Amino acid sequence: MKILVTGAAGFIGYHTSKNLLESGHEVVGLDNVNDYYSVELKNARLDLLKKYPQFKLYKNDLEDNQAVEALFRNEKPRRVIHLGAQAGVRYSLDHPHAYIQSNVVGTLNILEGCRHYNVEHLVFASTSSVYGLNTKYPFSTSDSVNHPVSLYAATKKDNELMAHSYAHLYKLPCTGLRFFTVYGPWGRPDMALFIFTKNILEGKPIDVFNRGDMVRDFTYVDDIVEGVVRVVMKVPEPDPQWNGQDPDPASSPAPYRIYNIGSNAPVKLMDFIHEIEKNLGTKAQLNLMPFQLGDFHKSHADVSGIIRDFGYKPRFNVEVGVKNFTDWYTSYYGKK
Repeated sequence: MKILVTGAAGFIGYHTSKNLLESGHEVVGLDNVNDYYSVELKNARLDLLKKYPQFKLYKNDLEDNQAVEALFRNEKPRRVIHLGAQAGVRYSLDHPHAYIQSNVVGTLNILEGCRHYNVEHLVFASTSSVYGLNTKYPFSTSDSVNHPVSLYAATKKDNELMAHSYAHLYKLPCTGLRFFTVYGPWGRPDMALFIFTKNILEGKPIDVFNRGDMVRDFTYVDDIVEGVVRVVMKVPEPDPQWNGQDPDPASSPAPYRIYNIGSNAPVKLMDFIHEIEKNLGTKAQLNLMPFQLGDFHKSHADVSGIIRDFGYKPRFNVEVGVKNFTDWYTSYYGKK
């Protein structure tokens, strides 16, 4: 089928598009290829996707409603995987307007395109960051997420609420996926694994926030993509068991669902760093820093929902995942 993937030049968007193309689907990519991080890296991903004859790219901004409407009008995708967004918690502290334009206005434009051009299913990316001040672990989609600690997280919760309203009003089937600390080959240069690897190889210190006392549910990109692809192929239906007296945030009487995608195997940040050191054969110089505003101490995904409904099972542990990344990094950039 024809599937629109927004953020196709991005980390998860590239891997998702590649998976779909290799499975024989037609992929329409939407990406503005902005300079939030290396345009060269984004173009290198796109060059690999352009080798597939059934891939087409629209280079436009999500917030350009006329361009987005024209894409839907011309291509009429059957399903949409909305991964395009302004990412990053720390960047949102200094560049808040970018998040409203890309994540809120951009998502509205995607919802409108889906509504008016009869899209069968919209799958959109949310984030573990929506859990904010929650300290009940593991994080469950049945828990409230009313206390975000960054604007990035707040815009992602906005996306969930906006999608539900369209599912309710227009019967547009929507599924939101809360990603947990995604890593792997072709990863983003603003993410910890990339920064740590680069600095260690260049003999530079790495900034370790909260003096390393953090735990993350690191999730390998292939596990994320497997979840995304399984979900987009199954259109959600209204939940007949949903109860307005005791409302479950993860389902609805509308065709709407929310799932976590994580490894369900949290790892201490210092153990993650040791895996990088082991694969690079070099010790890191640690610059121990205080807790970063907008961050959170621990993440742990309850993935029982996506296991139950889709048979999803994360396959990659950090030993394999970090090795795959460092092998890619030293091959792509060369070992310093």
